[in-house]
Amino acid sequence: MLYLLFDIIRNWLVDTGLYGVLGVLDQVQFRALLAAGLSFAIVIAMGKRTIRFLVGLKIGDAGESDAEMLRAHAKSKANVPTMGGVLICGAVFASTFLLADITTPKVLLGLFVLLWLAAVGGADDWLKLTASRRGTGRQGLYAWEKLVFQLGIGLLAGYFSFRYSATEGGPALGHVLNLPFQRTFLPGAQGISDSLIYLSLPFFVILSVLMIAGLSNAVNITDGMDGLAGGISGIVSFALLMLALIAGSEQWAQYLLVPYVPRADELAVLAGAMAGACLGFLWWNAAPAQVFMGDTGSLALGGLIGYIAVAVRQEIVVLLMCGVFLLEIASVMIQVGYFKYTRIKTGTGKRVFRVAPYHHHLHMGGWAENQVVVRLWILAILLCVVALATLKLR
Repeated sequence: MLYLLFDIIRNWLVDTGLYGVLGVLDQVQFRALLAAGLSFAIVIAMGKRTIRFLVGLKIGDAGESDAEMLRAHAKSKANVPTMGGVLICGAVFASTFLLADITTPKVLLGLFVLLWLAAVGGADDWLKLTASRRGTGRQGLYAWEKLVFQLGIGLLAGYFSFRYSATEGGPALGHVLNLPFQRTFLPGAQGISDSLIYLSLPFFVILSVLMIAGLSNAVNITDGMDGLAGGISGIVSFALLMLALIAGSEQWAQYLLVPYVPRADELAVLAGAMAGACLGFLWWNAAPAQVFMGDTGSLALGGLIGYIAVAVRQEIVVLLMCGVFLLEIASVMIQVGYFKYTRIKTGTGKRVFRVAPYHHHLHMGGWAENQVVVRLWILAILLCVVALATLKLR
């Protein structure tokens, strides 16, 4: 909205000589960094009062586990409220709405994904927060209910993202299946490669569903230690900011031989807002945590990461950046699958890991919680560096 106001009075600013002062708002790179700073400030400013409100609702949410150590771990944090994701999502929405060009369909679609998944996660968290006070009712949404909404937003986001990526008068590079080390442009500005694979609408939508629903669940599963999911999400968001700027700049895209997606650079503002909000949330979520993001934050962050990956045509690069998230969700799938298989075969279920997700496996193996969190942050940074480096290896 602030950027739209700036655009409306642009001519007046030029005539009065004020454009030289405010003209920096025309630079999407500046607005992306400003969004990061603004969302950080919002989370810091609103943190205490939000936590007080959530504490007033909090009546036990220790979680369930078949591991004695994890039951003790959960019990020690039973009085810490969840649903802190409202801080993250509120800051991301406000910063993006103010500083991005909200006439850009890709930005509006990203905000829709954010609000949709925040609402789903919020409903789940609210049921958990108020279960004891209500006396009756269930503890959160059922898994299949959340999955239905995740698949639904994946379908909608995939369909409209495909439509908004159409290019008039040339190849729709926003529909390209961007494979590792594949050159979208021929070196030396000699045109577009003939070997590109253009996705049809059904395949594009399927890919979108897998990315949005998959990463939404992956971040949700990772959210089990103070600062873990928030820190890694912030790291990935800063890398997404760079990918959006590259995809939305024809010059940079051609130089790095990656797909050029018009107006995708406005998504850098959304990614910047997400990075700043995650950084601000760590102020309250660092050990010992004063609040947890809950499903409100984790579902929305994961889905937004998946959406931006699809919008800028960098799914594989983003999956590499999200290696820690994928490791976490894979550990759960392996643990559950192997346990069921061995129980059918032998009558006694066996486990691959001490306990899943993998961060708890490391914790039970002797690592302190802070060690697990910081070391996985380091791994996430390294993965983002490697993923960004692959853009040049074409």
